[in-house]
Amino acid sequence: MSSYDVIIIGSGPGGYVCAIRCAQLGLKVACVEGRETLGGTCLNVGCIPSKALLHASHMLHEAEHNFAEMGLKGKSPSVDWKQMQAYKASTIETNTKGIEFLFKKNKVDWLKGWGSIPEPGKVKVGDEVHEAKHIVIASGSEAASLPGVEVDEQVVVTSTGALELGKVPKKMVVIGAGVIGLELGSVYSRLGSEVTVVEFLDHITPGMDPEVQKTFQRMLKKQGLEFIMGAAVQKTESTKTKAKVHYKLRKDESEHVLDTDVVLVATGRKPYVEGLGIDKLDMVMTDRGQIQVNDHWATSVKDVYAIGDVIEGPMLAHKAEDEGMAVAEVIAGQHGHVNYGVIPGVIYTHPEVANVGETEATLKEAGRAYKVGKFSFMGNARAKANFAGDGFVKILADKETDRILGAHIIGPAAGDLIHEICVAMEFGASAQDLAMTCHAHPTYSEAVREAALACGDGPIHM
Repeated sequence: MSSYDVIIIGSGPGGYVCAIRCAQLGLKVACVEGRETLGGTCLNVGCIPSKALLHASHMLHEAEHNFAEMGLKGKSPSVDWKQMQAYKASTIETNTKGIEFLFKKNKVDWLKGWGSIPEPGKVKVGDEVHEAKHIVIASGSEAASLPGVEVDEQVVVTSTGALELGKVPKKMVVIGAGVIGLELGSVYSRLGSEVTVVEFLDHITPGMDPEVQKTFQRMLKKQGLEFIMGAAVQKTESTKTKAKVHYKLRKDESEHVLDTDVVLVATGRKPYVEGLGIDKLDMVMTDRGQIQVNDHWATSVKDVYAIGDVIEGPMLAHKAEDEGMAVAEVIAGQHGHVNYGVIPGVIYTHPEVANVGETEATLKEAGRAYKVGKFSFMGNARAKANFAGDGFVKILADKETDRILGAHIIGPAAGDLIHEICVAMEFGASAQDLAMTCHAHPTYSEAVREAALACGDGPIHM
């Protein structure tokens, strides 16, 4: 029986980061993973492969719509789906092999197989039982479905199946207008599919700034995506090559049917805790099936911790990474910290959408006095030169103190631009602090400075 200071169950962004940080802090560490490769859902069938397809399809879009105007003449490229899938697979392999290298470099043992906790202090992998002073559950999440919707990963697919389709479908119905549905819907729309998004609510991207929601939906419609809002999906019917989606409009209870080649079920994700044996440990769970933890990520079972998608909070890879580093530091006797008020969210469509902190809705609900600084990318020279003038930067600041409370960006490189504001918020900066910081010209980031100026006397270029 091998013995470790820490055993982490799951090698996704939370698990592998936790393992490496534990090793850096001098602990003997093992990480349990049942897949053939490390990296969890994110690297294998989620964040990374989807970004590869988003990038490839965006390049196609640029060739079809903008190259000629820039003087790049010639026939637009055709889609070699097999080669695009090979590019995606290569991207995945590069990243998963990178984690293997980091494990070897930091002397983290990979326990290959699916893990369970037969009793506190022990982790079973296959037929072997290992001892651990501390156990961290980082088993991630799996796609959630709907009653009446049977996923076969061929015609009715989750994000996993959507990344492995045998060909680009002529028609695709996406159930759910959240991040996953809109990203993958955008991929196939650019590749030539007729994409229809069916959403239960009356707006896309729940929880996002309402102004961004409306602008974003308008942009996606312009790109060719169709939306059916306020629609409750009743069931799907599928054959080997076709499917029907039955839905009911909430406004009048009228029933409708959509014919399609592929149905993408993008109705969110749920914690993956199957097979861990936590029911036998009497571990306390939340009403939503998440593992309940305290401020130090400790579960109700002594010396067992949980991080990432299996606990409360946004199901984001970088949130799991932060928790992984923090819990490693707690186990090592240090003070682990995660600032949940400064965790950015990004949608990697084109344009990108990013946000951090409060929205106008949450500030109004809390009765807080705030001011808004907004700047359109149409006033940004770099964005206009790159055919990326749609969208804006919005900064929310406290009306009295000018402290930045949140930000919302829709436009070019939004997922990168948001981090300047994250750093500012982490340091408790004011909008004026951003406004007084010199930004290189010409860059997209100047739009952030202009939005900060708009919180004061006003922007320069608008």
